[in-house]
Amino acid sequence: MPGAASLCVNLCRAPLSPEFPAIFESSHVHETQALGLAFPLCRRGSGTSNRGKLLSPWPTYPALQWLAVVEHELLLFAAIWFAIFAIDELAVDLAWLRLRLSGKLRTPRLSHPCNAELNGLAVVLVPAWLESRVIGPMVRHTLQSWPQSNLRLYVGCYRNDLATISVLVSLAPDPRLRVVIHDRDGPTTKADCLNRIYRAICEDERRSDLRVRALILHDAEDMVHPAALTLMDSALDHADFVQLPVRPEPQCASPWIAGHYCDEFAEAHARDMVVRHHIGAALPSAGVGCAFSRRAIDRILVARSSTEPFAAECLTEDYECGLLVHQTGGRSVFLRVRDSSGALVATREFFPANLVASVRQKTRWVHGIAFQGWDRLGWKCAPGDIWMRLRDRRGPLVALVLAAAYLLIMLWPVVLIAKSSGLAVPVDDGPLLKGLLAFNLASLIWRLVMRALFTGREYGRAEALRAVFRFPVGNVIAMLAARRAVTAYVRVLAGGVLRWEHTVHHVHVAQAPKLDEEAQQRPLPVAA
Repeated sequence: MPGAASLCVNLCRAPLSPEFPAIFESSHVHETQALGLAFPLCRRGSGTSNRGKLLSPWPTYPALQWLAVVEHELLLFAAIWFAIFAIDELAVDLAWLRLRLSGKLRTPRLSHPCNAELNGLAVVLVPAWLESRVIGPMVRHTLQSWPQSNLRLYVGCYRNDLATISVLVSLAPDPRLRVVIHDRDGPTTKADCLNRIYRAICEDERRSDLRVRALILHDAEDMVHPAALTLMDSALDHADFVQLPVRPEPQCASPWIAGHYCDEFAEAHARDMVVRHHIGAALPSAGVGCAFSRRAIDRILVARSSTEPFAAECLTEDYECGLLVHQTGGRSVFLRVRDSSGALVATREFFPANLVASVRQKTRWVHGIAFQGWDRLGWKCAPGDIWMRLRDRRGPLVALVLAAAYLLIMLWPVVLIAKSSGLAVPVDDGPLLKGLLAFNLASLIWRLVMRALFTGREYGRAEALRAVFRFPVGNVIAMLAARRAVTAYVRVLAGGVLRWEHTVHHVHVAQAPKLDEEAQQRPLPVAA
């Protein structure tokens, strides 16, 4: 519209004079309304008494008025996307509630300890780089908790990590432990280290004429459950991939950063993974507490036309392998069981306790799942899988919308003062925006209630209350991680080198007996 364009120019350039209001005459007022700027610019009348009397001082303060318009548009943008995300979350909630009300979500409880001999040879793959502080307790606890004779624990380390090697050498007398030293200097990607371990397993198979039945993934900071091995071994009788829940442990020194992992995993591994399992969608591997059958690994090798099951150039090789099991025709199972004491059979570990470490870790997740997952796995799958992959890969978009929302929070006081002072005229919200805001507020309250319920069920009432206040913490970390992930992805597209950012671990869960004792004594809810 030429008239609207000239109006904007005149608003910015017109001098303050008795003739200034003349620019609002004729069709200019109607054109501003057509543009959506539905606010009165002057009082119009037949006489000359009203000439020069502006109801709004906007021509004197154009920046503040445009700031009000920007705030309105940002609000509409964020409201629409938050509503879309809310509908997505409500769909998962409804699916979970339907399963719960139908009785299909009863969590089995073991009546006795599970430590029976395995149905075949099982190997545990543990990649380790600069893990001298935690690898010793992890290996000792794993071998004590899993006494089965047909178990082998393969720990992969690097030739330039002497501290980790020395700890492993001190544990070497156990015949079930195998130490694999990489022929390359570290760090490389986790997948590269896993491939080196896999080659060592294949060499041992050829020498001993034994065939591995199950390959189990764990990290150096993990604390395994005594019943986990037998449960995974039994589940592989009718499945190709088994995933157990992951249980982040609360840390007194970091109730907010480390604590937000408790909230996210409690909900993801009690709701999201359960729904994925029941709708028949592919289950992603968490990289710990999961087992692959040998036939599943063989199919992945064929699908990749490779001799190595893990993609060395992938930052989330575990996530990818879990989806590939389903993609190559295998069956996946998410196994949620409680032991005789009521404790969840899960992998327990300490997650990052400071902002920098948490952002670095989640950067790797977003880069690997959202960007590399899109590039490497695409979208050729069933409708249920497309839905779940959209949820997996929406991280950067969610971060963008969250950034817009937090920018709104910063703009709101300035615009509010400008409006209340008469320095800017309010922009009409309209019924659509008001309806979206009401829906989003209700969905936020519902989301916080659900988050608190899932966290409280696993960690108690105190953590349930903290989960409500930790919700913004997770949002801030997600935004920072998404920004770094986008930067890293663009750098790789431009020809840069893919960099693996290692998470440093300072203490193993088994080294915190007080925490472990409190966790075992914490009362558990009757419902699963």
